[in-house]
Amino acid sequence: MPKRADFHSILVIGSGPIIIGQACEFDYAGTQACLALREEGYKVILVNSNPATVMTDLDVADVTYMEPLTVEVLSCIIDKERPDALLPTMGGQTALNLAVALDKRNILSKYGVSLIGASVEAIHRAEDRKLFYQTMTQLGLDLPKSKQVHNLQEAKKVAEEIGFPIMIRPSFTLGGNGSGIALNQEELFYLCKEAFQAHPYQALTLDEALIGWKEYELEVIRDKQDHCIVVCSIENLDPLGIHTGDSITVAPIQTLTDKEYQNMRNAAFAVLRAIGVETGGANVQFGIHPHTGRMVVIEMNPRVSRSSALASKATGFPIAKIAAKLAVGYTLDELNNDLTGRQIPASFEPVIDYVVVKIPCFQFEKFPGIKDLLGPQMRSIGEVMAIGRTFSEALLKAMRSLEISAPPVFDLPLVSTPNSQRLWHLFHAFRSGMTISELHNLTYIDPWFLEEIKALVEAETQAAWTPQAIFKLKRLGFSDVHIADLLKVEEKEIRDSRIYWGIQPVFKRVDSCSAEFSTSTAYAYATYEQSCEASPSARPKVMIVGSGSNRIGQGIEFDYACVHAVKALKDMDYETIMVNCNPETVSTDYDCADKLYCSPLTIEDLLPIIDIEKPIGVLLQFGGQTPLQLAKSLEEMQIPLLGFNTALIDTCENRMHFKTFLEKLHLKQPENSVMYSLSDPLPTLTYPQIVRPSFVLGGRGMCIVNSNEELLRSLETAFYAAPNHPVLIERFLENAIEIDIDAISDGNEVFIPAIMEQVEYAGTHSGDSISYLPSLRIQEIIKDTLLQYTEVIALQLQLKGFLNIQFALQQGNIYVLEVNPRASRTIPFLSKATGIDLTKIATQCIMGCSLKELGYSRKTISLNYVFVKEPVFPHAKLGPISLGPEMKSTGEVMGIGATFQEARAKAQAAAGTSHKSYLFQTMQSLQDIQT
Repeated sequence: MPKRADFHSILVIGSGPIIIGQACEFDYAGTQACLALREEGYKVILVNSNPATVMTDLDVADVTYMEPLTVEVLSCIIDKERPDALLPTMGGQTALNLAVALDKRNILSKYGVSLIGASVEAIHRAEDRKLFYQTMTQLGLDLPKSKQVHNLQEAKKVAEEIGFPIMIRPSFTLGGNGSGIALNQEELFYLCKEAFQAHPYQALTLDEALIGWKEYELEVIRDKQDHCIVVCSIENLDPLGIHTGDSITVAPIQTLTDKEYQNMRNAAFAVLRAIGVETGGANVQFGIHPHTGRMVVIEMNPRVSRSSALASKATGFPIAKIAAKLAVGYTLDELNNDLTGRQIPASFEPVIDYVVVKIPCFQFEKFPGIKDLLGPQMRSIGEVMAIGRTFSEALLKAMRSLEISAPPVFDLPLVSTPNSQRLWHLFHAFRSGMTISELHNLTYIDPWFLEEIKALVEAETQAAWTPQAIFKLKRLGFSDVHIADLLKVEEKEIRDSRIYWGIQPVFKRVDSCSAEFSTSTAYAYATYEQSCEASPSARPKVMIVGSGSNRIGQGIEFDYACVHAVKALKDMDYETIMVNCNPETVSTDYDCADKLYCSPLTIEDLLPIIDIEKPIGVLLQFGGQTPLQLAKSLEEMQIPLLGFNTALIDTCENRMHFKTFLEKLHLKQPENSVMYSLSDPLPTLTYPQIVRPSFVLGGRGMCIVNSNEELLRSLETAFYAAPNHPVLIERFLENAIEIDIDAISDGNEVFIPAIMEQVEYAGTHSGDSISYLPSLRIQEIIKDTLLQYTEVIALQLQLKGFLNIQFALQQGNIYVLEVNPRASRTIPFLSKATGIDLTKIATQCIMGCSLKELGYSRKTISLNYVFVKEPVFPHAKLGPISLGPEMKSTGEVMGIGATFQEARAKAQAAAGTSHKSYLFQTMQSLQDIQT
């Protein structure tokens, strides 16, 4: 069918700020959708409130509104733009709920706006649990026993009918908000009371809790001609009862017979037809009893989802792009598969000859009051993905992609309860002699997965320093570090021996067709086999190292910077090589860089890519703290680093060296002292004091203390966060204004686009503070001094590219708090506010251009509006949050207005924080801000 000619303009709703359950996978989906629709000639109108997204760049949509995602705002935009259609399936649950609300208020009918991708009826049938249950029952599909309740009395009665344990689920929610499992009446009362308070106008659904059942997901696409394909089948390693976003997942499905899979596939197609998903993708979740084989439908999402992003990266099939084109009338057989050079249509169901493992990333250490316990409410902040020829290879690669240390001691309770460390304790359990049967009874994890983990533990006991033994371990996915630890030698010795014996990884391409057709896209992963499919070119290349998993302090902002660096390098005619392991991001889209390697961000994994591609240099400035930690090892291997060297990084990140650096420049720091170990004498500074470890991300281990007792506790945390590095203890500056400056240097000159003030006084992490442009409280003479200090620091460091400096202003005195020799999380916000692609300029400077020839000087940019950046916190999932020097926010929004009050009000509306308790910390400082 031809695309619809009755549409000329389409409104796309983004997902807003990064929150638990709705992260940068929707930036990836939204970017793909906007570009796909523009490719077809439609005018695309985008609304989103998140400045850190690629999709809000001015070249993605035709018209972009950086506004709060509310019905009132969308109504005004619809009134102004008069779009012909609305696509709500690319912005997560936020966009779906807004589409339903717009329809309920008759806004869509009033302006003649067609809903595409999913109808209101389909959204209701999928998201309203009562309607979903009725629809599935009419279809003849099995479901958990289920009933809706409207109050606590009804809940008690239904619980007696269904029996415990019981799953509590609200409708139209995100990331399992308000969900829980009750084992008794007391827990049922508590969970229902909480859910009714969070969702006062909704009924709750009480389901039979299928604890111990196996969970599966199918990513399915359907078009108007009823062509249906399964893009990817996904199996949860963890049993039902744990939110899929918090579960380790594996693709393709490993533990079903073909007959069981075909039954599930047919059921998924039937679900899409019954719900009414006619043009696009959906995620259908199933549960299967491990002994009887009973299959039930759990739920479905009539939109692209977190799993859609994983499925797209696992197979190379661009679900969001295809779904957007189906929404405007195309059929699957009319669209081509880009990975195979357009040799086959999109109706060809992807087939893969490798295994993909996703492991979620948690940060419970930042929220000490929250138990590390997993259930139906999502808690993970991000995720990593790894590809291997076998499950074991993919699993071990994914584990090291998380950049965390394994717990050193076996703890049996951490095996029997679902938590973020259970996988590592399963390895410990097998090492201690526990059996598959014992662990299956404790965890309900399928014996097949337990057998695979046990085989890895057995392989550890057979480790030997021989070519045959090393090759076997490498085929299984063991890293050189792991093998060296087993053999009690240094990693370098294993690497040197392996290379001497010719044991090197090769690279295979992701092609979505198991090599049945040739592929034109360079999307690769490493494995230990014979033939290599890397096919390096002779063009000059630059490698960009990504930021890995989303986490607090290192999120979507750094993916934004990486994507813009890739674009800038392409414009300069360099071949770009992106290395990353985060399936949610735009940077891991196969058509972002010229070549994409899905790889853990470790020296061992980077070196073979560098060896085969031979880039002229490696860019580490744009991926946050993770790439910086690789700099020393890369430099020792004589790999060219672009823009800086390790001595420069050490000057900024090592607290003692930084202190010396500032003293030489005669720049003030707060009064301070440096400690190298807990045995050093405590400083004699007055309280309060602030503790700052070296080489940390998101303020990890930083704390304000008021006594020796608090200081000692904080020092233990600080040395644990950054072992073998000095810790700075400084006098805390009370009632000081904190100032953020991002600058770009070419080594000779410095460009400073703006001075950013924080609303909260110094002591709140800059990522958690409300920030704004232009500066409103600082005198011109102080601004000039700040610019001079920034210039002096940048030129003294001899850095090329980005640097970020944090200052504090107290009673007219300027203090330097920190210097980060890399892109900061404020770069996207600053780029959107100034209208300048700052990452492009920084990249050009790194590659040898001068600021003078690019037309930029030290002078700040004049701004006609006030721009406010408001942080967003995971209150809904992790409870009340107190602010301090360690970052806690997961995302941000942007408010734009003629005055500070207008911009701040918009930012609050976008963040949904108008009445949050943490705002009391800002009220005193807000009084100082004048418009």
